[in-house]
Amino acid sequence: MKYLLIFVFYCMSTVLSQGQDTPSLRKVTPEFIAKIRASGYVRYSDFGAKGDGISDDIEAIAAAHAFANAHHIKVKADDKATYYIGGKNKTAVIKTDTDFGKASFIIDDTEVENRNASVFEVRSDLKPFKLTNITQLKRDQKKIDTDLPGPCLVTVTNAHVKQYIRYGLNQNNGSPQTDIFVVDKNGNVDMDAPIIWDFDRITELTALPIDESTLRVTGGKFTTIANKAESKYTYYSRNIAIRRSNVIVDGLEHYIKGEGEHGAPYGGFLNIGDCSYIMVKNTVLTGHKTYRTIGAAGKPVSMGTYDLSVNRALNVSFVNCRQTNDINDGNYWGILGSNFCKNLLYDGCNFSRFDAHQGVANATIRNSTLGHMGINAIGSGRLLIENSTIRGRSFVNLRSDYGSTWQGEVIIRDCVFVPANGRPSNAALISGSYSGQHDFGYTCYMPERITIENLRIEDNQHPENYQGPAIFANFNPQMKDESYQQEYPNVITKKVVLRNVTTASGKPLRISDNEFIFKDVEVVKK
Repeated sequence: MKYLLIFVFYCMSTVLSQGQDTPSLRKVTPEFIAKIRASGYVRYSDFGAKGDGISDDIEAIAAAHAFANAHHIKVKADDKATYYIGGKNKTAVIKTDTDFGKASFIIDDTEVENRNASVFEVRSDLKPFKLTNITQLKRDQKKIDTDLPGPCLVTVTNAHVKQYIRYGLNQNNGSPQTDIFVVDKNGNVDMDAPIIWDFDRITELTALPIDESTLRVTGGKFTTIANKAESKYTYYSRNIAIRRSNVIVDGLEHYIKGEGEHGAPYGGFLNIGDCSYIMVKNTVLTGHKTYRTIGAAGKPVSMGTYDLSVNRALNVSFVNCRQTNDINDGNYWGILGSNFCKNLLYDGCNFSRFDAHQGVANATIRNSTLGHMGINAIGSGRLLIENSTIRGRSFVNLRSDYGSTWQGEVIIRDCVFVPANGRPSNAALISGSYSGQHDFGYTCYMPERITIENLRIEDNQHPENYQGPAIFANFNPQMKDESYQQEYPNVITKKVVLRNVTTASGKPLRISDNEFIFKDVEVVKK
């Protein structure tokens, strides 16, 4: 009876806000609840969804999930239905297993009341809470001095320190020092995703309990009718947001239509944040058309726009996923953007790129093919690429706008590199740029150790006077001798180990066009 009263109140609130009656209000009776419980799941049609592709079904969809959440019942869409979702400022909150099945969903972004409102949000019943007894943290600290109700995702911030102070056309003043990690109920840190910064001061420390059960979201064919807004950095978040740990997304498809001459960018149809242990598998996504605007430096820039976005998240895997458009078509932006993450994985994926903006600690790409935007990353720990084909301009691009920094090791094993997707180019395995004149808010590193084993470089298409592929690009053409002084020196790679590296051109792998920068790198051939 308690749940019935709660849900009737919810429906009455909806009626009052819209000034009309709804089928869902008339149907919520004890008999209705008993029927749904007996079936084991609730359908959107139980709450008045038409599924005709014309009527706006978002109210019924949200009501069905609210009922399911209150009664801990699964949600199942009708396989033959096409649910139209217009521009209302309404989010359906998912807290129980949801099977979108073979149903289709049309998300119309041409007229939106709130571009920041997700269409669906996977959310936990568990609530975050503040930790006030901890005033400092150290890199690689193994335990925090606190007792917790269970495993928690901990986020720490020091607003007095700025990091990731971006350089270039999208320059900015940086972000507050941030870290995110998992601890058990006794405060022991999961050292597979360690604390990566020293926090001499803490302005905010939050613990979010981790759900022990796994929530599954399966199936569904989603089509976004793209917005036609002005091309500027007004990101659209009309998406499925995942804000709960231990979630599996399986068999989802997302398509885009209606992109024109201009449009605002998207912040990821699957937007994963403030969570851990997420797997997205057997999923089809679509790259967004690239639009241009005027950047922070007052010059034209291409806007990043994503179908996948991962922020402040740990242990996120993409398995057997692909995109609908050509991964080598430069008209479409790279499919993933990420910030403040640890332990990201591509396995069996066919995507236009992998990208870590404001740092990833540990990333793995295996059994995959990456297209025209390749691998872009900064961060720390181990970057492992194995049994994969990379078709970008370099094998790994260390993002110059964040200092081309990787504090750790890079391992390339059993891979194929097709520079610039076969177009003539001066191939380099590790690219980036570092002048030493900009403060990024941290010391910048190049990978301490690089191991390259069983790599085939398909460089048969190359420009005249091609000298052969380089391990490192020319990170600073001005730095030719000791007279060049860096105000913020970076730490150069110590050792490169090569084993069975072959080239289609027949030309051997060399250190760099700029041998001075890398003169102290030990190169070992086995």
